[in-house]
Amino acid sequence: MGTSPLLSLGMRAMFANQAALQTIGQNIANANTQGYSRQEVVLTTPEGQFTGAGYFGKGVNIQTVTRSHNEFLTREAAAAKSQAFMDTAMQSQLAQLEKLFPTGEDGLGQSTNDFLNALVDVASRPSDPSARQVVLGKAQQLAARFQSAGQQLADLQSGVVSDMNADVKQVNELAKQIAAANDQIARSAGSSHTPNDLLDKRDQLISQLSQYVQVSTVPNSRDGTMGVFIGGGQVLVLGGQAQQLSITPDPYDGARAQLSISDSAGTRALDESTLTGGSLTALLRYQNTHLQDARNLLGQMATAIASRVNEQQALGIDLKAQAGGPLFTIADPTVLPATTNRGDARISATVTDGALVPALSFTITPDPTGTPDSYQIAVRPGGQPTIMSNDQIKAAYGISLSTTGTMQQGDSFLLEPVANAAGSFKRALDDPSGLAAASPIVGTTDVNNKGTATIDSLYAINDKFDKSKQPATIEFGTVNPDNSINYTITLSDNTSVSGTWKAGGAIGNDPANGVDLGFELRLNGAPRAGDKIALQVSDRVVSTNNGNAKAFLTLQSEPFLGRQLQADGTLSRGQTVNEAYAAAMADIGARVQGADYLAQVSTSVASDAEATRASQAGVNLDEEAARLMQFQQGYQAAAKVLQTAQNLFDQLLSIVDR
Repeated sequence: MGTSPLLSLGMRAMFANQAALQTIGQNIANANTQGYSRQEVVLTTPEGQFTGAGYFGKGVNIQTVTRSHNEFLTREAAAAKSQAFMDTAMQSQLAQLEKLFPTGEDGLGQSTNDFLNALVDVASRPSDPSARQVVLGKAQQLAARFQSAGQQLADLQSGVVSDMNADVKQVNELAKQIAAANDQIARSAGSSHTPNDLLDKRDQLISQLSQYVQVSTVPNSRDGTMGVFIGGGQVLVLGGQAQQLSITPDPYDGARAQLSISDSAGTRALDESTLTGGSLTALLRYQNTHLQDARNLLGQMATAIASRVNEQQALGIDLKAQAGGPLFTIADPTVLPATTNRGDARISATVTDGALVPALSFTITPDPTGTPDSYQIAVRPGGQPTIMSNDQIKAAYGISLSTTGTMQQGDSFLLEPVANAAGSFKRALDDPSGLAAASPIVGTTDVNNKGTATIDSLYAINDKFDKSKQPATIEFGTVNPDNSINYTITLSDNTSVSGTWKAGGAIGNDPANGVDLGFELRLNGAPRAGDKIALQVSDRVVSTNNGNAKAFLTLQSEPFLGRQLQADGTLSRGQTVNEAYAAAMADIGARVQGADYLAQVSTSVASDAEATRASQAGVNLDEEAARLMQFQQGYQAAAKVLQTAQNLFDQLLSIVDR
């Protein structure tokens, strides 16, 4: 055997160690590069050469350069990152929303109380113009609070759409880069080696894409490309082709946005429920759920307060001896047709009972049976459609619908009873004398009464009060064992209504016991059998008539918000203004706390998942330093082998020359 095999062995060994040193140097250089996977040279031993003395080795081969990569850990890290970005984005958005529900003096509940408390002075001095002016000032402050909250909600909505557009721009750019990386990887598919740096780049791009929307990936074993899918299987990247996402207007409300994708079939909206993870998904859910709920909660309060105050105002008499005009105005419920509607139908809505209007949005579609004045209505989003007549809608939700034109099957409308109420809340009364502090009905006790009963308050409470049945007389009868006393109200048409009075109870307003005359009389002291009270219409305004002002004061404790129609046909209690505002604050606060917790947990999980991935794929400098010394010594030894072979070859030549 000559020196040639020894020379070959030395050269192969030097090349192998040099390749290993080059790869180690690459690892060290990229130890802090985000997304870089540690690379390693794979060395193999070639088949030995047979001789009569046995098999002799032929050195070492450089088979390929591999990267430390675990597909499962990479997917898990990307998924955890996507969830963390979604929870963090939701936390940030809800923190802004919480500021719309301040506590203490800055809250809407306190502002409503201030307005109603200002009526105390009017009740004490009904004709005092300064007291009346204070009430109008507090009314203006209340309106300004609602308008400010409505404007802030609109600003938050605009901010969401702006953020969504920015995120979509990033998603489209990342999708293009992934498609380009796929194209480069596919071109190298003919070789038996993997383009490690390109694969790292693609994995890093997919990880960045997961910040905006969670993706699923499917590798193509034939050409090495990676298919990227979103929204339950919707193609975003396939091979070297990338689809484009876009923000399109909501089919009902142009101020709101939806996520759409463009492909060969055109532009299609993506179902929010199929999207998971990422800041883009968080923004969509925040817009469609939390922000909309906040608009409805504030709008429900605005609608109920304006409706109830105006209702009581209309039941009183102002300083001009006229029925009170509206104190507040709000926009009518919004009914928006879908852009895909084919019919010429238009639907309008009006509030018939502000206490029943819910903090909800609805979709309205035609009644499939074709019944006139009937609709198919469903809570948005996700509610089950229910066929209801207009009378049923009015009884359940306090809203009356009116349709012009013809609805066709497939048409749909968005009904938002209260979404725009807060922003449109305004004070309608500017003249202090227009405040209806006087009651349309007054009463006097008979001089011959033997009891201690005096009139504490007397005012109309609803439109069932009928002036044509006045004057009337209340006569008390026998006293019952429980200290209650029977009474009979005789109206001007000689009809009578009987009831029972207890201390603290009301006369004339006891529907549960068959007394529902539209007015409410409360007493101080206690009457005795035979005592009488005369009732009559207030034909002229007197400075001492403060009945309706007292009625306003009772609104603080009256549960006139959010009443619901029960299965038995009765109405639930509802909430007072303070209870409703406290419930709204608690609702938003609970969402914020939940978002804070989820953000902390998901961020921790994402950090752990990335650490686990990096522990396998990342570069350990201590390990690389040890391997650097190992292959450096190997290179030096291979050089010594080559040097020895060279010396032997030189000696052989010198012998031949002799």
